[in-house]
Amino acid sequence: MTRSATLDLQGVAIGFDRMAASYDATFTDSVIGRAQRNVVWKALKRAFRAGDRVLELNCGTGEDALFLAGRGISVVACDASKGMIEVAECRKAEHAPDAAIDFQLLRNEELGQLGGEARFDGALSNFSGLNCVVFPRGVAEELGRLVRPEGVALICVSTRVCLWEMAWYGARANFAKAFRRISGKTVAHLDGVDVAVWYPTIRELRRAFRPWFRVRSVRAVGLFVPPSYVEGVARRHRKLLRAAEMLDRVFAAWPVLRGVGDHVLLEMERTRA
Repeated sequence: MTRSATLDLQGVAIGFDRMAASYDATFTDSVIGRAQRNVVWKALKRAFRAGDRVLELNCGTGEDALFLAGRGISVVACDASKGMIEVAECRKAEHAPDAAIDFQLLRNEELGQLGGEARFDGALSNFSGLNCVVFPRGVAEELGRLVRPEGVALICVSTRVCLWEMAWYGARANFAKAFRRISGKTVAHLDGVDVAVWYPTIRELRRAFRPWFRVRSVRAVGLFVPPSYVEGVARRHRKLLRAAEMLDRVFAAWPVLRGVGDHVLLEMERTRA
């Protein structure tokens, strides 16, 4: 790993450490955050059942791990941020002390430190964790080692083309933000820390995860439901948000539309090859 890549990894951890205490208030418990996460949870319900063992990447404050554990699924939940892991551990102790969750301080790029072959029934990377990974193919290869054949990997990343973002910032003549994703790379400012962010296309993700996984389905997360920075408007207009959720249920899996939301969710199956 190059020195610049190492610095990027350190920036990701520091940035999310600083955000950890406020992350649930600003996203997890927001009406937009809940609307977008519900789409992923619906997919989790279909993919996993009680007794399964799931590996979660970039687990944040543990919201998805707690959801899975509540359904009788054991979880190894990893994150690069010590602050996020500490918040997640506190939430587990308060709300589900007996939950089968093992929180580990581990970057996505360090999955090789998890030993064993085909140890998990599936994997989850939610809400843009892989957008902070320089070489997603390396992560895909490690998941191919860790997930059993026919196991499911759910990968949710920020898209390269977000119509909401283009419209929202374009209407305010802030064209730098409106089109910041188009080049495939930008710099995010996480509480005073600059972090490089990549925006892969669906085709690039398919290529990165081949031959270990085949894509079973693709859908937008946040097509009509707006990105989190529109939270104030969404809170004032709950009926419009509910209508947006309904439209997402109808149109989010349509070709073309599935690639222009705030995020895209890929459901992939571990191949036998």
